[in-house]
Amino acid sequence: MVEQALLEDLMDKAWPALDREEKGQWVLRASEGVTQRANSVWPRVPDQAGHDSIARSVQAAGRWYRTRRLPLIFQVFTDPRSKALNTVLDEQRFTRQSETRIMVRGAVDTSVAETGPAVELSDHPTGEWLDLWWSVDGRGGEAELSVARRILTACPSLYALLRDDDGVPAAVGRLALVEGWGGIYSMATSPAHRRRGYGTRVLQELLRAGSQRRLEGFWLLVTSANQGARDLYSRAGFTDQGGYLYRQAPLKRAPGGC
Repeated sequence: MVEQALLEDLMDKAWPALDREEKGQWVLRASEGVTQRANSVWPRVPDQAGHDSIARSVQAAGRWYRTRRLPLIFQVFTDPRSKALNTVLDEQRFTRQSETRIMVRGAVDTSVAETGPAVELSDHPTGEWLDLWWSVDGRGGEAELSVARRILTACPSLYALLRDDDGVPAAVGRLALVEGWGGIYSMATSPAHRRRGYGTRVLQELLRAGSQRRLEGFWLLVTSANQGARDLYSRAGFTDQGGYLYRQAPLKRAPGGC
């Protein structure tokens, strides 16, 4: 088992916010609203203070995000440390969103011969890589994509792209390289190429490339509702190791009337 604190730190560094400030034991992160991960509070040590102190910290975090015109969102990990924080957020009617599982595995055997079509690897996201990933997972237009690219490239990474027989990009993935570990991110297959093994091949290549770099192990994040992806990762040797969800402050309604 990998220590929870280590996993949280690896995840934070693999998807780094463009605007970041530490407030006591909490880390406030903002990136112009692009992805929840890069626009949420990471309560690094959530339960070290009492109820009233946590409530004041929540209020202060809300002010920080309001100056950036962003909603207040917490990334809350599902372990006993989050009990007191969740109590405060429940009282303030924070919603629960995007439940996510964390999965980990060790290094793979790089002596096994490659199978299937060749996967293109690069140390930066090409235009084709970005176009395919954003068409599947993106939210927004060119401005938001530009922010997403800055997040991706702020951490050393490998980018994998697999084409079909006609040379059309079919699937992509990213391996974030963080302190001797590899994070699998941005796995995306175009709708026209799904259920044909493209995603599996990209994953295999990222694991092989990471193990060639003598990485200690790998982690990835997958939404709890995506059973197909969870099954794929389980077959690839990943096991469940906890999870998290996002908790967002309720929207404030403006007064009505003329």
